[in-house]
Amino acid sequence: MKAIIPVLFALTISLSAFGQTPWPTPRWKVSSPASLGLNQAPLTALDRALASGKYGYIDGLLVIRHGKVGYEKAYRHDYAAIYRKDVAKKSALNSSDPGGPYNYFNPWWHPYYHATDLHTLQSVTKTVTSAIIGVAIARHEFPDLDTPVLRFFDTTAVKHLDGRKRRMTLRHLLTMTAGLAWNEDTVPYADPTNDGSRMEASHDWVKYVLDKPMAEEPGKVFNYNGGATQTLAHLFRVATGYDLEEYGAKHLFQPLGIRRYYWKRAPSGLVDAQGGLYLAQKDLAKICYLYLQAGNWQGKQLIQADYVHQSVAPLVRVSPGVAYGYQWWHQSYGKKSTEVAWQGSGFGGQFALVLPQYDTVVILTAWNILPTMPYPTAALVIDYMRRAVNGPTKTTRAKP
Repeated sequence: MKAIIPVLFALTISLSAFGQTPWPTPRWKVSSPASLGLNQAPLTALDRALASGKYGYIDGLLVIRHGKVGYEKAYRHDYAAIYRKDVAKKSALNSSDPGGPYNYFNPWWHPYYHATDLHTLQSVTKTVTSAIIGVAIARHEFPDLDTPVLRFFDTTAVKHLDGRKRRMTLRHLLTMTAGLAWNEDTVPYADPTNDGSRMEASHDWVKYVLDKPMAEEPGKVFNYNGGATQTLAHLFRVATGYDLEEYGAKHLFQPLGIRRYYWKRAPSGLVDAQGGLYLAQKDLAKICYLYLQAGNWQGKQLIQADYVHQSVAPLVRVSPGVAYGYQWWHQSYGKKSTEVAWQGSGFGGQFALVLPQYDTVVILTAWNILPTMPYPTAALVIDYMRRAVNGPTKTTRAKP
């Protein structure tokens, strides 16, 4: 974490100390790659690799550096034809209403919302949910993160109640260390045993989550759990008196100039905080840019800098070089302590990637939802961006 804070502050100071920060509140300015210090050849190579089909169905690529769009590509696919065989077939990815928003093969809902440019974010929604919580904390309207989760529930209605579940806090939900017995990251979502898919097939998602038995002491072990984020949506509504979407639209989206979005809801009516948000690429980039600016937007501190630092810090180790903060992934990619990436990642191949060392945001959208489908990794995109900024490196590079 010590390495992150200086980098983030250095970027903020270097861009804004002399009033030079470009604020894309109405829209992003566009500039040539060369004027932003980007080499065209690696960007073209990445575009060709994505367009080739080697990495499955890619929908869009957006590269922003120094607050301006430097590269943008769109790739079109006929999803109605691609997933025609699966759209009416009941499965873990289509467990209830074939015409509804949780049929992941339905082209009216996925990957674009109703044939618009609003693209499903899937689990990048978790990152946005964390940002809204950060805004509420800055406005002193959200509880202390060490508050026990069960304080907001009738414990007589909660199954498998024990001391460990009583010690579970809001911070544990944010960092995916709730300790619940949850199987989401070891099997694909197309597998009917996946707890994420089983939760979405239930009527009351939060009840499904809280009724799970405990497997670990909270705070000890990382275990990816979309239900933890969904529980935060319930806690937000109870604690603040506001719906998460309503609050986010007013206090986060509006200041950033985000006017168009769609947010799905669970069957119970609760906003789908773990995977239901749709945004245009350039609007998602604004949220990433807000974090590059340490939570400041046009001179107003929307999110406290400390919350931003904690969000993107390696609070919980996941695997070598990969850690987790407050619904953000933290990835190391070089020998220097400053060579880190912050990432929101979503089912199907959604990436909201921030490279603070390069003052760069990369948004990648895709729709590769079956287990056998290929998809680009964050490491692949990072490697191309390093080449675009620095030229060829001595590290092993992914070939187009």
